[in-house]
Amino acid sequence: MLENIRENSQGLVAKIILGFIILTFAVAGIGSYTNSADTSIAEVNGVKISQVSFDKAYQQQRDAMVQQYGEMFDTLSSDPAYMANFRQGIVDNLINQEVLDQASDELAIRVSDEQIKKTIREMPEFQVEGAFDNNRYLSMINRAGFYQSSDFRDYLRVEMTRRQLSQALVATEFSLPYQEKQIMALQNQKRDLRFATIASEQYAESVEVTDEDVKQYYQANQSRYQNEEKVKVNYIAIDVNEIAKGITVSEQELEDYYQSNIANYRQEEQRRVSHILIETADDEAAARASIEDIKVRIENGEDFASLAEEFSADVFSGENGGDLEWIERGSMDDAFDDAAFSLTEVGEVSDVVQTEFGFHLIKLTALEQEKVKAFNEVADELSVQVSKEKAQDKYFELQQRAAELSFEIPDTLEDAAAAIGVEVQTSDWITKGVNEAPFDSPKVIDVAFSSLVIEERLNSDIIEVNDNLAIVLRINEHQAANVKPLEEVQPAIKATLTAQKAQEKAQQVADEIVSLLKAGEATDSLLADNNTSFEDKGDVARYGSGLDANLVREAFKLPHPTDNSVSATAVNLTTGDVAIVNVTAVKQGEETQTDPRLKQQLTQQLAQSAYMSYVESLKADAKITRRTSIQTSNQY
Repeated sequence: MLENIRENSQGLVAKIILGFIILTFAVAGIGSYTNSADTSIAEVNGVKISQVSFDKAYQQQRDAMVQQYGEMFDTLSSDPAYMANFRQGIVDNLINQEVLDQASDELAIRVSDEQIKKTIREMPEFQVEGAFDNNRYLSMINRAGFYQSSDFRDYLRVEMTRRQLSQALVATEFSLPYQEKQIMALQNQKRDLRFATIASEQYAESVEVTDEDVKQYYQANQSRYQNEEKVKVNYIAIDVNEIAKGITVSEQELEDYYQSNIANYRQEEQRRVSHILIETADDEAAARASIEDIKVRIENGEDFASLAEEFSADVFSGENGGDLEWIERGSMDDAFDDAAFSLTEVGEVSDVVQTEFGFHLIKLTALEQEKVKAFNEVADELSVQVSKEKAQDKYFELQQRAAELSFEIPDTLEDAAAAIGVEVQTSDWITKGVNEAPFDSPKVIDVAFSSLVIEERLNSDIIEVNDNLAIVLRINEHQAANVKPLEEVQPAIKATLTAQKAQEKAQQVADEIVSLLKAGEATDSLLADNNTSFEDKGDVARYGSGLDANLVREAFKLPHPTDNSVSATAVNLTTGDVAIVNVTAVKQGEETQTDPRLKQQLTQQLAQSAYMSYVESLKADAKITRRTSIQTSNQY
């Protein structure tokens, strides 16, 4: 058979067919390269910003918003218009970063390998007991998604380069005295005004809301009335703390652990000292003579604390009699340490000690000898610690067993639960927002709403919630997102529309009164017809007046009144009512001493403005192309 195929493949017809197939694949192959879909979300001077970059930034920003605003963000995220602006803001940030990166490259701003290495070693996140720990470093960057240390270094290089450019811009800004005085004068300015509040509620009975109004509002705002997607899951939990409760620890094990970790139960010797410091400045001989003179005075019975307060160059400790409080060896200069720890009696004063700061006299004011806690004192603590360490070993064993069985038998958790000795539990309803532990973890939420769990209805992989807890879950019940029926939300919509129309009526009345005021006509009758009147309020400040914040804000936006013009407007209050505010006089703020915090705040505002102006100028000179519609590639 194979021989026949080989012989037939040599014929003319076979060669023609084979050639046609090759040509077809060649054309298709070329098309796949030349016509591949462009998934970038923007392009800056020929550099494309990928969908992957957008998705990563989107998820980071979304997680931050969920953490900050909790359930409130669920409400915001149900609004398509809000989420469209949210996505567009992320695109804007990515474009800003790209133009800054290109500017940094053109300006030849560089960060050396040595700078990056130094920065990593000094980051407190990677230190254990004050020293860089490589294992902690690798563990933390892996958890952050950097699976190669070179990836983290590249990320850090980009961030440090951006920071150099931004700091160069920000650090050059400063505020001038006249600007600070202007700001202070405006802040201290006061205004006399009168206002009348028109209550919207009084029009509620007179406005009409039809069924058609309700229906149209419902159709236009369905995103506000959605039942969000949610799930219930069955799960098994492997918990170190629960395992520890069943661990038995022998007396010998506790003794052995105590001896192996005796350093944890030792309190090093501590000393409380005071000192007098004479700085050398430019005349070391004079400084030495001065400290020697003070030493003689102490030996003659003068009070150390009084002399420290009078002569010590260390002003802070000098005000407290030279007291440096409790110190441990290694906390001070070596020469200082040697002298302080050579003192054996409370009240003893050292000879003159020279350090890089100058000449010192040191007095021992209190002494606590080294202490080691006895075994009996820490027995309970030891029992908890040893139990937890033994439980940790058992935890990894059970975790591995649960992972294997839940994978091998993917349509139930009962077998895995029986093998590790736990019960299958059922959660309450879980949403993509805020939930109770352990379903408050983003990684657990992602798995609970994954297609593997919801659509394929399989057991999840093992999920390490934290160092002490791991879970496996499977779907119990799923409720897809859906719009609430009109009948359910109709009363709420009617109340909303009634309030809106009542406020519109109040706004119409307020606008009419403002027009009469500006025309110089009487308003008393119209005010009385709408159950209100003007109330006078003098010396209103920008802050702390006790009036509605919206009213005060609008009052300080209005122009100064003149003989030929009335300074008035209508304003929506935070209560839903409408007010007419009329500024009758403006009083310039008193000149006061400039607050240093104001100077700092003003400088920061100017720096931020300069930075954003620079970014905008870069964007103005750049060729930027955006996709018209931005979506996430995954459902979050």
